[in-house]
Amino acid sequence: MKALHPELRGSLWSSLLSVFTSASTLICCALPALLVTLGAGAALAGLVSAVPQLIWLSTHKALVFGSAGLMLMLAGGLQYRARFAPCPVDPVLAAACLRTRRLSLALYLLSLMIYLVGVTFAFLLPWLGWF
Repeated sequence: MKALHPELRGSLWSSLLSVFTSASTLICCALPALLVTLGAGAALAGLVSAVPQLIWLSTHKALVFGSAGLMLMLAGGLQYRARFAPCPVDPVLAAACLRTRRLSLALYLLSLMIYLVGVTFAFLLPWLGWF
């Protein structure tokens, strides 16, 4: 990755970080709701006793979603900026550059989907009265 343009490296790393921050929204809110919906409340209780940090995530879900949203905005800005970054003239490096752009965009879109699922379970469904 050293041969890639710095903007492409930044967009790839920010996309990877946005996947991890978006995954925290699923752990915080979607996973407990899914387990309770499936009738696996005992499994959720066992999970919370094994990993008590889940309670902190659920209690501070505004902070979790705010941080994930901020990371997604940063990654989106870097994605947009990297679209116009030049690729090397060398065909092998140019192919790696284009592959990195596609991978970075795919990771970013995956992050957005994960975040939207988390928002749905944490805010939308309770607001509608489903949870």
